[in-house]
Amino acid sequence: MRPDSTSTTSPESPALATPTGDARVPIDVRRFGWIRRLAGDYAFDFPKVGDLYAGNPASPEAWAEAIKRTIAYRRPTREMAAILAAQQERREAPKEARAAAAKMASAATVAVVTGQQATVFGGPLFTLLKALTAVQLARRVARDHQVDVVPVFWVHAEDHDWQEVASCTVLDEAFQPATATVPPPPGAGELPVSELKLDRSIEQTIDSIAEGLASSDFTEWTVSALRQTYKPGMNVSEAFARWIEGLLGPHGLIVFESADPAAKPLVADLFVRELSEPGRTAALAAAAGAELSTRGHQPQVEPQPDASALFHMNGARTAIRRGTDGFVIGDSTVSADALIAEARSFPTHFSPNVLLRSIVQDSLFPTICYVPGPSELAYLGQLRGVYDHFGVPMPLLHPRATATLIDSAAARFLKRYGLPIESLQPQDEAALNHLLETQLPASIEHALKDVQEQVHGTMQHLIEVMPALDPTLSGAAKTTLGKMEHDLRGLHTKVIHAAKKRDDILRRQFTRAQAQVFPLGHPQERTLSVAFFLNRYGSALIDRLLDELPLDLGYHWVITI
Repeated sequence: MRPDSTSTTSPESPALATPTGDARVPIDVRRFGWIRRLAGDYAFDFPKVGDLYAGNPASPEAWAEAIKRTIAYRRPTREMAAILAAQQERREAPKEARAAAAKMASAATVAVVTGQQATVFGGPLFTLLKALTAVQLARRVARDHQVDVVPVFWVHAEDHDWQEVASCTVLDEAFQPATATVPPPPGAGELPVSELKLDRSIEQTIDSIAEGLASSDFTEWTVSALRQTYKPGMNVSEAFARWIEGLLGPHGLIVFESADPAAKPLVADLFVRELSEPGRTAALAAAAGAELSTRGHQPQVEPQPDASALFHMNGARTAIRRGTDGFVIGDSTVSADALIAEARSFPTHFSPNVLLRSIVQDSLFPTICYVPGPSELAYLGQLRGVYDHFGVPMPLLHPRATATLIDSAAARFLKRYGLPIESLQPQDEAALNHLLETQLPASIEHALKDVQEQVHGTMQHLIEVMPALDPTLSGAAKTTLGKMEHDLRGLHTKVIHAAKKRDDILRRQFTRAQAQVFPLGHPQERTLSVAFFLNRYGSALIDRLLDELPLDLGYHWVITI
């Protein structure tokens, strides 16, 4: 970022490192245990689950219908355009983002929306992939359907799970994971992140990230961008919004901080409806979850019968439950009439939970499509009845792009040895040992195999004839065979160890590729911070991915940068 700007894609930022290849390898998501099986059915067998959703995103007709029903639903378009403009003014948003937000004043404008919790330092790679998918889809729909489409990033600013958002992981010079964690500010774990202020400790955390990053042409720029965005006195959600906006605002992404009190009166009726028909939202979601189970998929949300889909913002963010004499908030009981009146007069005292958040979002924005991750796809499959209950059109769901970014050295290694990337996930040495075995000289491998077969055959024959001499010796012969086979296996292990020493280069290549693809044993997109990739490739990585990141449903892409 420039010292006087929040924009991450500035003229002064270094250009993207010259790519050594542009390979994009698709992998069926059904191969991966970390991606829900529902994602495979959604992509390849949509009729199996289609009635739980608003339409098939692979169908052009479904998009046309989504546009039609979204435009027909009346929303507070001018009010939202004004709220967005005020947020952007405060954050000094790029002009392209402001121009996109101005379009929201028109009832003919529609949106492709995505969102994520406000996290420190922009969160893992998948957060960026969500935003990129929304921008790409908005462009595609605008071109194909001749309609104004804007991409929107909804910042979940009212969540309060600090541990989930406080850490950032990068790979150091030796491709070892380095994790930096922001110390909890006052109120962490109770207050929503929109009310948590960063203090001076954020500077030490950024120092730790800087120490962990491998030195590159982009290190100074990346660290400077972090310092300009995440700084003392800034609340966590606004810092996150500035970071995302700096990266993709120049491409027209609108960022919305959902905790903005100016927006709450626009959805007060939804809060009143939820409290007036207590338990209805939970029951509808539970019934859809049971239906999801009958189709072989685990529900993402299992609401309790007494659950309300709202939190009360009384200092802390506290769940609201139904009680025998009204509602229970923490240790207090409030009459239904009193809480409904509060929701009508003071909607800022309320916050939607996961079952109502999408309804609130799509009553504020003209959402034709939401871009979810695999887990979100599951809970959104429980909400069609909830959308109908509140009379809000349910948008299409187009799962975000899922990808692993690797360098050319890792790509050559994987291709040369034909390794499927999922074989790199276990953090033991099984895959490495198997690879090293395949590299043993054929003469050694054949000789070991021949000896094993000969020993087994000869000793088996001896075991069979031994009873003719003395039946009691048969057991001793079997024991001897076991010891011999054990010793041969030990010899084989020593051969493998010798191969490991000889093939130290191969071991380093394996470890380096493994660290990129599965840092700490977890998928890259869920683990490594966006800052790691900006440090390696510069801000023009955004342009590269906007041009080259495929959106094909049902595929994970291994992309060589």
